[in-house]
Amino acid sequence: MRKDILAKKHKRLLAKREALVKKGLESSDAAEVRSINERVAELDEEIAEVKAELDEIEAEEARSANPGNPPANAQTHNAGIQAAAFGVNQPQQRDEPTINTREYRQAFMAYVQNGTPIPAEFRAGDTINTNDTAAAIPLTIMNEVINTVRKRYGNLYNKVRKTSVRGGVEYPIGALSATFKWITESTVSPRQKVNALSKVSFGYHTAEIRIAQTFVSQLLTLESFEARLAEVIAIAYLQAMDYGIVNGNGNGQMTGILNDTRITNTIVMTAADMGDWIKWRKNFFAKLPLGYRSGEFIFPLSTVDAYLETMADANGNPIFRQATGLEVNDGDAMNPNGRFFGRNISLVEEDILPDFDTASAGDVIGIFWQPLEYAINENFGFTMRRYFDEETNEWVDKALVVVDGKVLNPTGYYKIIKG
Repeated sequence: MRKDILAKKHKRLLAKREALVKKGLESSDAAEVRSINERVAELDEEIAEVKAELDEIEAEEARSANPGNPPANAQTHNAGIQAAAFGVNQPQQRDEPTINTREYRQAFMAYVQNGTPIPAEFRAGDTINTNDTAAAIPLTIMNEVINTVRKRYGNLYNKVRKTSVRGGVEYPIGALSATFKWITESTVSPRQKVNALSKVSFGYHTAEIRIAQTFVSQLLTLESFEARLAEVIAIAYLQAMDYGIVNGNGNGQMTGILNDTRITNTIVMTAADMGDWIKWRKNFFAKLPLGYRSGEFIFPLSTVDAYLETMADANGNPIFRQATGLEVNDGDAMNPNGRFFGRNISLVEEDILPDFDTASAGDVIGIFWQPLEYAINENFGFTMRRYFDEETNEWVDKALVVVDGKVLNPTGYYKIIKG
């Protein structure tokens, strides 16, 4: 029967794809990863064709069985979870109702709380290797994570560019440029080369969020389990992303602004300069090219309080608001930011940028950046793994995500250094 033949072929193709994805994740050879990406893309097309034909056969069977009541939604495949694996916008080979049904969500809850294996019918066609030691996090939880992003946490993460491109492949990110030249009948304009400022290649860096077993075991209802798990994952992830955007060292993790050697623009400010609006104009803004004057600042709140909000004239009268337009919403828990000389300020804790007074001479105490020129590349949605820690004699649950982050165009970035 053709349906059985197609079903076996579909299963075989999925297994082949899963093996390729695993091989790609384990490889450190960029050329090999690119080759694997191409083969996975070809497999995706073949898998989609086979699945579409299977869906049509099933729809035809349903129409034959119920000629007066055809199914309203015969095809619901390829909805996928949050991010693509090994490609741009490539959906996972999973039926949307499966990952999002209450049955799967309850199975996922049982897996995290008790280690109960995810049933085989939920794992079929999963591009992430969700065998008895892993499970894909349901859409409901991922959506809660996204909603949390828009609220209190992820002050820097909220502003940067999000991508889902293949790792190991170089992407040109520079702007194209050309010059105008007058020509005559006897002359032609010379060929002009594309001026790519640089290229960027994202890696497959895996991060984990460990969750106490006692915590997840005490959540009794499905709704409370999903809500609290999403909150824990979101807070940990977004705090790590904010730190990584600034301080990531690029060694098995994202590359932060402070560790990007391509960023060479600096401005040195002494304590006296920090509180002088004229120095800000002369030392900093006068050097900004027109194309990058609409950027934003990153400062720790303590530096803003101690130096920017204390600007005063010769008689000690405060002038910060008149001279700089400084406004800070430090009392607003949902949006604790502000504006300085018409530019947004993102306020951060001192573990991300040091306070001016405690920093040493030469330390970076502030950043002027172009948020959309920083990209975070997420190749998978979160998965959950569970293992037994022999040293502590307890079960540990951890959420895993493959992510990288880098500055795309460093031209509009300035490091503000303590003088």
